[in-house]
Amino acid sequence: MFKRSIPFLISSLICTTSVLAQENNSYQKPPQSLINLLEAPASQDVKISSDGEWMLLLKPSGLPSIDELSQMEYGLAGLRINPITNGPSRAAFYSAITLKSTSDATEFNFSGLPDELKLSNLTWSPDETKIAFAHTSSKGIELWIADLKTQEAKRLGEDYINGIYAKSFIWRPDGKAILAQCVIKNSKKLIETEKIASGPIIQENTGKSSPSRTYQDLLKNAGDEKMFEHFLTSQLKIINLEGESLNFLESQIIRSMDYSPDGEYLLLADIKSPYSYTVPISLFAYSTSIYDKKGKLIKKLFDAPSSENIPAGFDAVPKGPREFGWRTDKAATLFWVEAMDNGNPAQQASVRDIIYTQNAPFNQNPLKLAECYFRFYSINWGDDKLAILTERWWKTRAERRVFIKPSDENFRVNLFDRYFEDGYKDPGQLLSTKNEYNRNVLLTEFNPLKRISDPDNLAIFSISDGASPEGERPFILKFNIKTKVRDTIFRSAAPYYERPIYFNNSKFSINSREAADTVKNYYRLNLKDSSYTQITNFSNPYPELKGVQKKQISYTRLDGINLGATLYLPANFKVGDQALPVLMWAYPREFKTMEAAGQVKGSPFKFMSLSPGSPVYWVSRGYAILDNADMPVIGESLSEPNDTFIEQIRYNAEAAINHLVEMGVADRKRIAIGGHSYGAFMTANLLAHTDLFAAGIARSGAYNRSLTPFGFQSEERTFWQAQSVYNKMSPFNYANKIKTPLLLIHGQADNNSGTFPIQSERLYAALKGHGAISRLVLLPFEAHSYRAKESILHSMWEMDNWLEKFVKNK
Repeated sequence: MFKRSIPFLISSLICTTSVLAQENNSYQKPPQSLINLLEAPASQDVKISSDGEWMLLLKPSGLPSIDELSQMEYGLAGLRINPITNGPSRAAFYSAITLKSTSDATEFNFSGLPDELKLSNLTWSPDETKIAFAHTSSKGIELWIADLKTQEAKRLGEDYINGIYAKSFIWRPDGKAILAQCVIKNSKKLIETEKIASGPIIQENTGKSSPSRTYQDLLKNAGDEKMFEHFLTSQLKIINLEGESLNFLESQIIRSMDYSPDGEYLLLADIKSPYSYTVPISLFAYSTSIYDKKGKLIKKLFDAPSSENIPAGFDAVPKGPREFGWRTDKAATLFWVEAMDNGNPAQQASVRDIIYTQNAPFNQNPLKLAECYFRFYSINWGDDKLAILTERWWKTRAERRVFIKPSDENFRVNLFDRYFEDGYKDPGQLLSTKNEYNRNVLLTEFNPLKRISDPDNLAIFSISDGASPEGERPFILKFNIKTKVRDTIFRSAAPYYERPIYFNNSKFSINSREAADTVKNYYRLNLKDSSYTQITNFSNPYPELKGVQKKQISYTRLDGINLGATLYLPANFKVGDQALPVLMWAYPREFKTMEAAGQVKGSPFKFMSLSPGSPVYWVSRGYAILDNADMPVIGESLSEPNDTFIEQIRYNAEAAINHLVEMGVADRKRIAIGGHSYGAFMTANLLAHTDLFAAGIARSGAYNRSLTPFGFQSEERTFWQAQSVYNKMSPFNYANKIKTPLLLIHGQADNNSGTFPIQSERLYAALKGHGAISRLVLLPFEAHSYRAKESILHSMWEMDNWLEKFVKNK
């Protein structure tokens, strides 16, 4: 557990002496052109009703202030907790909500909403005549509902919601009440652990292999355990639409909860002690049970132990039943998955998982539904004659989607076999529709007269990103599961990037539509006559960037792999002008096949959308920006990508630089490299092993892999299994070779796995010790991604000064 009180500190060494310069500065602001772009209104999010007739527009709240971010928080069991609200301490909210008709774009506002709305966790009622949502006030999290017919909103009851972990509330299937996790009233006042220790803190291992990744904010002692129980324990309550509530079951720490489709049963999992000090709450021991709708225990299904001891590897899973859930096409049929290889991917097995089902009242032997030759990934239910099972094997990146019949355990037809890193062959996300229980089942098309005689002759639908050699071109696919004939109902075409977000049975779709110079808006597309009805009318949030040139470029690295990136050029630049200073921004990705690594990514027709951490801001400062520069690291067959990590990121960087110079865009001597997290790790490695760049910017990275000894990113091997790889990939080990100016920025409350702030502190100390030009900026109260407006502006100021000094004016 931690509490925070951290001073603002900038450490810098900008000469070749060993003198450490420390500045206790106030927050700074970058040039106004960057501020204007950061303060532009954010894009609104949307939610569509299942019939496609209604759209909810959700306006994100602005960036929080440093005062808001610095409010007290506790780190417990991998969670960050606000002790005042009993919710997450770093939650994002919506500040406004609007209802729109998709058929004629008529707009409605809800009355009765709080003056300073902080909306989250929005869900439709089962019949979609209402919505429920949480509103975070200064005293706690409130439960609210809004009626789509009356456009009126109101708070339900006086209880505060416990929003720290798992679903904070769910609708009862009849739509007449909500089951909610509530903060326990009149609970004992929290007493923090005394500073004087009552004894040592002891952990013991009895000889079992317990590899675990590097987690943050874990429980550390008995005092933490008491605080964990204090904040996480909830009283479940059934709250009707008049706000009247009734306690349901005893208070407990909820892991998950879900009503059966008919509403007669509740599937509930709750966290059990003893609590682990080595893994976060998601891996704690828990118990899964079924209750009836009145709270009577029907059956205790399984007591799952802590997952501390699961085998190593991304294909590893716990022993015993897991993935409990309801068949959405049945009134009350349970399903779950069990590993046949003891959850150990290293153990040979022809069948990895088996899926079982059991009907209410859950007192008969389970029925085997299907076998998985890879690891179970997901299942989409249709009816007794149709379900789509997806299984994956991470080691090989294999994915298989299988047509099964829940009424026939022996029926199995493979529909799609691919490597899940292969975007060109991705059929996309399967589409669903509501059934009689208001649950999602597969959207299908069939001839009712032929379904009886030929039950397999039907089509399913999906929406895909549409990766292709021409870039992303999203499409709607109709796929016959018997003949495997494909029919593309819609596909995005130049000069637009158009993505369907809703489709139902060939009548119409709702699409987002944008172009390189046109902001994204939403349209209703009549698929019969291809006519469009505009639903939203958002304006360009970045008039300052008018005329900025955006290009999707491609180039080839030394070993023949095709690479790509998005290039942004200042509005007035043309080939033949003086070559520009460049900021290259990238993030490495691991691949098992050269084919997948070389695929085209992104689209030239997407409108510029600037997140707070984007490098594209600097196009307004006269830089060429190479964003999302491909940085593949490939390990085919028995080799692993990281075996040649350093060589491959060098090939990638050299190819990008050479192409920009050949285009007449870049000044080879004025190119900076930067990245966040794993991109920061890449940046430090490129500066340690090449002299390609004029400067580097590394934000929130990890630089010493011995501090993440049981794996990192996509690396499954431990430090002791691949010690030479870990050592070679650690730029800390080569700090004496970094001669290029390096700016390090890190949040002092970084809770991402492996990227402790000490990673940047120790690298900076090593650079300082060897006289490297470097600067360390630690941002108070910031986690892995920076949120406070002051922090973001100051980071931009630091980056701008670094680029101006060591790149543009070199």
